[in-house]
Amino acid sequence: MSSKNLLVELFVEELPPKALKKLGEVFAQTLASSLKNSGLATTTATVTAYASPRRLAAHVTDVVAVAPDKSLVLKLMPAAVGLDAAGNATPALQKKLAAISATVAIATKDLRRESDGKADILFYDSMAQGATLAEGLQKALEAALAALPIPKVMTYQLQDGWSSVNFVRPAHGLVALHGADVVPLAILGLTSGRETHGHRFEASVDPVVFADADEYAAKLASEGAVIASFAERRAEIARQLEAAAAKAGANGAAALRPIDDDALLDEVTALVERPNVLIGQFEEEYLAVPQECLILTMKANQKYFPLLDNAGKLTNKFLVVSNISPADPSAVIGGNERVVRPRLADAKFFFDQDRKRSLESRILGLAKVVYHNKLGTQGERTQRVGSIANLIGERLGGEQLGLRANRAALLSKADLLTDMVGEFPELQGIMGRYYALHDGLLPDMADAIEDHYKPRFAGDSLPRNPVGTVVAIADKLETLVGMFGIGQIPTGDRDPFALRRHALGVIRMLSEGDLNLPLNELLTAATQAFSGIEGFKPAEAALADFIYDRLAGSLREQGYTAQEVDAVVSQRPQRLGDIPKRLAAVRAFSTLPEAAALAAANKRVGNILKKVEDGVEAWVDTTLLTEAAEVALHAALVDVVPQADAAFDTGDFTESLQALAALRAPVDAFFDGVMVNAEDPALRANRLGLLAKLHAAMNKVADLSKLSA
Repeated sequence: MSSKNLLVELFVEELPPKALKKLGEVFAQTLASSLKNSGLATTTATVTAYASPRRLAAHVTDVVAVAPDKSLVLKLMPAAVGLDAAGNATPALQKKLAAISATVAIATKDLRRESDGKADILFYDSMAQGATLAEGLQKALEAALAALPIPKVMTYQLQDGWSSVNFVRPAHGLVALHGADVVPLAILGLTSGRETHGHRFEASVDPVVFADADEYAAKLASEGAVIASFAERRAEIARQLEAAAAKAGANGAAALRPIDDDALLDEVTALVERPNVLIGQFEEEYLAVPQECLILTMKANQKYFPLLDNAGKLTNKFLVVSNISPADPSAVIGGNERVVRPRLADAKFFFDQDRKRSLESRILGLAKVVYHNKLGTQGERTQRVGSIANLIGERLGGEQLGLRANRAALLSKADLLTDMVGEFPELQGIMGRYYALHDGLLPDMADAIEDHYKPRFAGDSLPRNPVGTVVAIADKLETLVGMFGIGQIPTGDRDPFALRRHALGVIRMLSEGDLNLPLNELLTAATQAFSGIEGFKPAEAALADFIYDRLAGSLREQGYTAQEVDAVVSQRPQRLGDIPKRLAAVRAFSTLPEAAALAAANKRVGNILKKVEDGVEAWVDTTLLTEAAEVALHAALVDVVPQADAAFDTGDFTESLQALAALRAPVDAFFDGVMVNAEDPALRANRLGLLAKLHAAMNKVADLSKLSA
């Protein structure tokens, strides 16, 4: 049967812009998958998704009018159960056949018997008639709508005045074309046809009528003034943005570039059907306001693209993505300039007002801001962060760093009480830095106020100076310890306080900064800051497990094998900055010819020692070494262990592990020739002590048994 291409479009009122891209993808993919599963589309059929503010559509190639018949094989029951001695159907088989609308005559004559290796089984073979396109597409469309990740469903009444339907937005049209033929469908109170509507203002004809499924995108563009493809429309906007930026920076002006923001580009793409990028500008006096404020208000409130110079500094020009293309765009440009001006004036007002009070004067106000009902106010929290920061700072850089970090921590949340942050919460920390500099605070402490939120997401930069690093670690530790202490531990996908992100932030700062801060000491110091808080229960062990779990996951994402990660992380290294070097050492050790044997031996030793109830002391009485193999192993340990330990102490973990390679021969000889569980208790204890020394030496850098298959 010959195939044709299929086009389905649902015409609706303006869809949620932040969800449009996903809605379009899910609609098309679900529709195509359903058609393929029903046999109406080939497995190699290609699907093209279309999504604009007022439509969801899909174009599917190689779709047939009727799906091929399918052979069905139904396993019934064992022949011994279904047939009596005379070969007639038993009541059980008759009941089964009645359920599938088969006759007893057919059953007894034509049922197929096949052995499964144990007994003969009865099978019923039949053919299922293939679905028609109308049937299959109706089900596919219903499945596609049901699968849509709709942010919020609305209920609206149909034109009959009685019926109501539920959908993300009211639907007003349905197109379904199989080649040139309309496929009869009905959904959301609509029946399918071949007509849609183009651009609200710039379509050359209305309605737009499609003669064939394949002319959808081209005809909608030429007659409807709509770029139906989300991807093509996005690419066109990006092209126009670059062209407009070049134009704005022409004629001797500095080169300009639009701000790089994929989320904004996606949202704007979802707001227009035929983009037209225009250049606007505002008074230069507003540039005295921190550019982060201006950029945020233009992006968030107006969906504009601010223009930056080559140094990344904001200019007084911006780009507007308009949905209309008038011959004279001056009215559109002027309108947008008038709209943005009050927003910029508000930002300037907030900035000027906020600077009339120092950050320090706002600290007392934090006592009135609730942080958590079990952990007190933001004022109490900053005191805890300050005390933790003081301890960490003293450990890293002495008393001076501790005092500076403590001061920065006490000021770090003061900008929460400013008008600017009240209007734009995204600017917390950023505005704190500006206001701190205005108050005369030293630059590194001002930077720390902004940087203590870092890293805010995967791939974000780390704090730019030691003060910021200390305060950032202290802030995240306070959150982690506090929430674990009141039982707010993440479960499954639920993590309302972003504790996983905080843990990864601590890991990154300790590891990438190679900071000499043992993790357990940090957790203990942070826990002490919560003393006296009712209902707080220290949970250092559980929190340490949580952090090491996050660390292990992060390392696997970086490309280390599960065995390598497990070998290192299972040892709970306290200095996280050592972990990359330990992993490198393990990877280098794994390439040695002795590695597999030593890993297996280490696993064997560990299993032996685990079975000793009272534990084993790593001590050897040389006078009790009677067998040549155990004498040789002890001698090898005396020779190798000091070399390995010396390399370990200098941080040369690779050399430390490589030194252990010399133990392979004496270890193999020991297990070949020595009975560990000797009848003589003294001999047995001495040999276990020898193995304990071996085990300690082999697991200093990593647990080598984890490398054993």
